[in-house]
Amino acid sequence: MRFWNIILSLTFFSSLLNGHPIPDIPVIGSFDQNGSSVITVEIDTRSFADDPEEVPMLEWEAFNKLTEEEKENLLLRGKNMIQDTLLIRFNEKKWVLPSFDYNFEKKIGGNSVEETDTFVIRGYAHRKLDSDINSYQIRAKESAEYDVIFTNRLNGIAQKRVNVLFPGEDSFILDLTNLFQAEEKNEISEPANFENKDSGGSQSTFFSFLRQGFVHVVPLGLDHILFVFGIFLLSRKWKPLILQVSAFTLAHTLTLALATLGIISVSSKIVEPIIAASIAIIAIENIIFPGYKPYRLVVVFIFGLIHGLGFAGALSGFDLEPSSLLVGLFGFNLGVEFGQLSLLFAAYMFTAQIKNKENYRQWIVLPGSIIIALFGVYWTIERIFF
Repeated sequence: MRFWNIILSLTFFSSLLNGHPIPDIPVIGSFDQNGSSVITVEIDTRSFADDPEEVPMLEWEAFNKLTEEEKENLLLRGKNMIQDTLLIRFNEKKWVLPSFDYNFEKKIGGNSVEETDTFVIRGYAHRKLDSDINSYQIRAKESAEYDVIFTNRLNGIAQKRVNVLFPGEDSFILDLTNLFQAEEKNEISEPANFENKDSGGSQSTFFSFLRQGFVHVVPLGLDHILFVFGIFLLSRKWKPLILQVSAFTLAHTLTLALATLGIISVSSKIVEPIIAASIAIIAIENIIFPGYKPYRLVVVFIFGLIHGLGFAGALSGFDLEPSSLLVGLFGFNLGVEFGQLSLLFAAYMFTAQIKNKENYRQWIVLPGSIIIALFGVYWTIERIFF
């Protein structure tokens, strides 16, 4: 009955945990040998909504209809969000928030504007650094609503180490010593010289995104959690369970990679309702067609493709260094898998005491599937019509 209590708890918290979180706030530090620097922040306007996943990105048509007053209001909300999110410091001195200039820009650059273009709020903080500046670091404040992605460029070269910061966490310290030493000596250093000495390289980036992938499932991805529970409720036998999870994993790994690399792109207006419908369909199937059938793998695989698109925003659009993007993609996806496996393990342990198949179906499968189906149907209607 503990598993049943988990389902009831999810019902209680449903108004707080809606779908997958919005892509996080990137903070990009750009530093040149001549001392010029610019720190850039980016805000997705969906993050202002009560349920960000259910509203579309700010596309050209909608942006063009905004009045000047509405634009100013959005810029003010973006400014307030950064004030609640970010602090920075140089040389490990006092934490401060620099003054940013905020404006709307295309998410993907270029002068021409097309109907499919989306707009975000970007803030820029420019500063001329003295030669005695030898380090740079940021902090995600406790009041931050979203995670912060810490990336940097030295002399135009994207750095390999990337941090995903949860609220209340500090980034690693970016070493700027080599950058300014090269300028003082009038040397043009090789790209490798611009890597942070204490970077930890790919390993640090991997574990940072591994943790984020896990959290995107547990506890933030309620729709994903319910889908995994829906898979579990069909059968507790290991063979069908492993087959379904493997099919789901393969599918969402494929689309997550393709979407993150920019090879495919599907609007959230399409993706999110289908994700919701997939939850309902899996649960209803558990009720009407008990017992594992081979065609279930095809159903799970197709829905896995869609769920992968739902995760894609977590890594796309940050313009990461290529190797960091691949390492981050692998780490994030592995974190998602650990999250899924933890859910399956918990569900198995909480229901293992119920040996009788009829009791298990009556006490766990039917009521659990009904609740999951109701969530899926409700979300599908809400995401299509509201």
